[in-house]
Amino acid sequence: MRVILSSLCLVLSVAIGGTASGQTGPRLVNSVEGINEYELSNGLHVLLLSDQSQTNIAVNIVYKVGSRHEGYGETGMAHLLEHMLFKQCKKFTDIKKAIAEKGATANGTTWYDRTNYYEILSASDENLRWAIDMEADRMVNSKILAEELKKEFSVVRNEFEIGENYPSGVLNERVLSAMYLWHNYGKSTIGSKEDIERVKAENLKVFYKKYYQPDNAVLMIAGKFDDKKALAYVQQYFGVIPKPTRVLQPTYTVEPPQDGERNVVLRRTGDIQYIGMGYHTPSVADKDYAANDALIQILTNDPSGILYKKLVETKLASKLYGYAQTLYDPGFSYFQVEVPKDKSLDSAEHALFTAMDALPQTPITEEDLTRAKNTILKGVEDAMSHTINFSIALTEFVGAGDWRLWFLYRDRIEQLRLVDVQNGANKYY
Repeated sequence: MRVILSSLCLVLSVAIGGTASGQTGPRLVNSVEGINEYELSNGLHVLLLSDQSQTNIAVNIVYKVGSRHEGYGETGMAHLLEHMLFKQCKKFTDIKKAIAEKGATANGTTWYDRTNYYEILSASDENLRWAIDMEADRMVNSKILAEELKKEFSVVRNEFEIGENYPSGVLNERVLSAMYLWHNYGKSTIGSKEDIERVKAENLKVFYKKYYQPDNAVLMIAGKFDDKKALAYVQQYFGVIPKPTRVLQPTYTVEPPQDGERNVVLRRTGDIQYIGMGYHTPSVADKDYAANDALIQILTNDPSGILYKKLVETKLASKLYGYAQTLYDPGFSYFQVEVPKDKSLDSAEHALFTAMDALPQTPITEEDLTRAKNTILKGVEDAMSHTINFSIALTEFVGAGDWRLWFLYRDRIEQLRLVDVQNGANKYY
C-alpha cells in the first residue's frame, strides 16, 4: 500500500483575552448566541449553555494540553495522565466508583491539542455541585501514585495493542509520521509503548502541575441548571485555587515546507487493502479551512463526489472517506480508500493519484458547492440542536484556540464562494 503526500500550509495562532486583575468573582467576557463566557480571577474560563428543555446537565472541562505539548521521552504522557485522573484525589478517593454511584455517564479523551473530562448527570443542584467539586479537586489534587500508575500501564498497553489490530488505523499513523518531520502532529496521541512503560510517577506529576491549572482550562456547563447557582458553585470550588505563578510558553515548532512527495508501504494480514493519502492543509482558525472542508465534501460525497465517481462507482474501490482534522497549528487532510482483496490495488491507486493530481484543473460547479455547504451546515445545525452533545463537540474548538471558532467556521461555510474552493484546490493540492 502506498501513499502520496504533498503541499504545505500557513502558520496561524489564536490568542484568547488575558485574565482580569483583581477579580473576586466570575466576570462576563463574551456572549455568543446564548452561550455566556465568564472568567475567574485565577484565569479559569467558564461557558454556560443553559437549556431548560433538557433533563440532564453536562460538566465538561477542557485542558489546553495534548500530545502537541509533549517533550522528548514524554510521548503518550498526556493520554496516560488522563487515565490517572480517574484514580483518586484529595476528597474523592475512588473517582470511578463515585461517578458510578452518581449514575453518571462520564469519559475522558486526549487529542493533539487538548484533554477533556466530562460527566452527564440528571439535572439537579446537588449533581451540578458534586460534578464541579469533583473536577476542581482533581484539577490540582490528583495523587498520581506510583503503585496505581504501574497498574494502569497494562490498560494503556491494551489500548495500544488493540489499535495495532486495525491496519487502516496503523496506515493513518504511518502516513502522518511521514508527513511531519518535527511537529508533534506526526506522532500518535497514544504515544510510544516504551515511553509509556518507563515514565515515572514523579515525571507525570511535573507535567500535571504544569498544565492542569485554572489558567489553562475551560469549564463548560450545559443543560438544565440555574446560571447564578452554577457560577456560585464554580466560584466556591474553583475560585479558591490560586492562579499559578508559572507562565506557559506557547509551542513554537513549525513544520518546514515538504520537499516532494513521500511514500509509505505497510504490510498487514487481512481481507481489505487500503490506500491513504495526506495533504498539509490549514488550521481551523485559518480562513481557508472552511473552503478546504467543502472541497473534501465535493471530493468524497456519495454519490456525486469526484473521487466517489472515479473509484467507487467504477468498482475500483468499495469505500472512501476524507476529513480535515480540527487543529490549532496548520494541520492535515486525510483520505482513505478501501479496495477489496480481489481488486487491483494498483488500478485504484492510479485512479486516485490521477484524480488528485488533476484536482486544481478539475471543474467544480455551483451545484457541487451548494450540495457541500448544505451537508456541512446540516451537520452544524444537528450538533447545535442538542445542547449536551454540543457542549462536548465544542471541546475540539477550545483545543484549536477558542470555542468561538465554531461559529466563525459556520459563518465562513455560509459565505463560501466557488472561487474560494477553487483557490483552495490550487493552493493545497
